[in-house]
Amino acid sequence: MNFEPDLKQYTMCSVLGSCFSDRAVVFLGKHNKSGNLVAMKNFNLDSMSKTDCQLIQDEIYNTRQLMHPNLIPYVTSFLDKSQLYVVFPLMGYGSCRDLLRNHFVEGLPETVIAFVLRDVLLGLEYIHNKGLVHRAIKAGHILIRADGHACLSGLRSMCPIDKRSNLHSLPLQSANNLNWSSPEMLEQNLLGYNEKSDIYSIGITSCELANGFVPFAETDTTLMLTQKVKGLIPHLLDCTTCYPYEDNAADNGYQSEETIGVNAAPVSSVYTRMFTEEFHNLVELCCQRDPESRPSAPNLLAHTFTKQVKRVSVKVTDLLRPAVPLLKTNVAEISDDLASIGGMSQQLSDLDLLTYAWDFDLNDIVPTL
Repeated sequence: MNFEPDLKQYTMCSVLGSCFSDRAVVFLGKHNKSGNLVAMKNFNLDSMSKTDCQLIQDEIYNTRQLMHPNLIPYVTSFLDKSQLYVVFPLMGYGSCRDLLRNHFVEGLPETVIAFVLRDVLLGLEYIHNKGLVHRAIKAGHILIRADGHACLSGLRSMCPIDKRSNLHSLPLQSANNLNWSSPEMLEQNLLGYNEKSDIYSIGITSCELANGFVPFAETDTTLMLTQKVKGLIPHLLDCTTCYPYEDNAADNGYQSEETIGVNAAPVSSVYTRMFTEEFHNLVELCCQRDPESRPSAPNLLAHTFTKQVKRVSVKVTDLLRPAVPLLKTNVAEISDDLASIGGMSQQLSDLDLLTYAWDFDLNDIVPTL
């Protein structure tokens, strides 16, 4: 399908959400020629600093080099005066962060997490084989297609690494990703860090997906850094790791066992649910203090937890209910007439569609900024 780099070829129908630290808007759009729904990321370059523009350019450059089924795919991008538009395929379920906030406040089903991690690890294996480190893996950077498959985004922080030496610098906008960052990345010592820092982030993200919030969500930054450097390993919260009326949450990287992070939701299911031993083991392996003790992406793909998806007959989309993907079939037909946009917005409102965060990356050719 040829998606033209021309604003006139698209109809913007409704706002899906924001991205780039709320400095860019993501629209639900329609490609007029094909009728396909797309996500259109809009940047006002006049309001962007030089650092912001550099991040955008780096992101575009990085994502142009990569093509994998489990990485957010390239469509097109173009300038309209001072407005930069980047077009993506519409990810029907939005991000995993959206699913946690809107439907699964106490965590995704374990089987869903196994499917998601399998897809993310396939994308991460590809990135590492290219000699790159992602540096920003988290639930908000994992997008779920309408068919239930996951795509990894967040590539603006990606960086090449020389096998003979480690990285030492922190990525720009790293303050937004500190909870998911590895101890060696935060420590900033002479040893530096490498692709094993992404494996640590996989462990933290696994806790985020299972528990409903990220470890250290309500912990002071300095205390979080101290705990990570000392080797504290966050755990999945279930009846084997969390006990009623006992304040053991601090030992698991959580400030309170009575609330689930920023959602402030009761943890009633924590005392009755039980995650599998394989899932607990995967998280512990990923969150080891020593980077050399952590498995590689191929090792994790061969782990019993991720291999279970081959034996599961149920569809991921069935496990994600009551969440419903945003598709042409459940969105009213969009008219080519721009005057219909107002009516379309009302129809979207009537359908009670979710507002997605859409915190993903640019995957396009770089225009002249």
